[in-house]
Amino acid sequence: MVVQGIKVATTGRNGVGAFILQCKRLEFFYCDWAGSSKGMNTFLRTNLQKFAKANPAIEILVSPRPARHPVIRGHYINGREKAICVKNMKEAQILQKAELLRDANGEKLRRVVKPVKSVNDSVRGIWSPYHKPGGGGMHV
Repeated sequence: MVVQGIKVATTGRNGVGAFILQCKRLEFFYCDWAGSSKGMNTFLRTNLQKFAKANPAIEILVSPRPARHPVIRGHYINGREKAICVKNMKEAQILQKAELLRDANGEKLRRVVKPVKSVNDSVRGIWSPYHKPGGGGMHV
């Protein structure tokens, strides 16, 4: 019996059906009695279940951390992790930070010098205000 390979390769659909969430786990650390964890405790009681239901691909861990400030830590598929201290924040602010960690990709933040990287230079060349159709340069 002869084995034949598939002749049709997968077709790209602009990312539809191929999106992989970069955040694989979020850990919520809190303290039961510290005042700085008041917003985190409220968030855990009211909003965490909705957040977890809306993001089934992310593993959610909640664990106490006595006598420490509350922290949210995100673990990513590239092996990196990011942590954000959420002391004295309201539950809406904590939800924003959790969404920020969820949407991040785990890479270090870098300053963007040129937004587009290209191997080839521009076909049109460098623009200058002295270039004018028909020659002659800029009139002042």
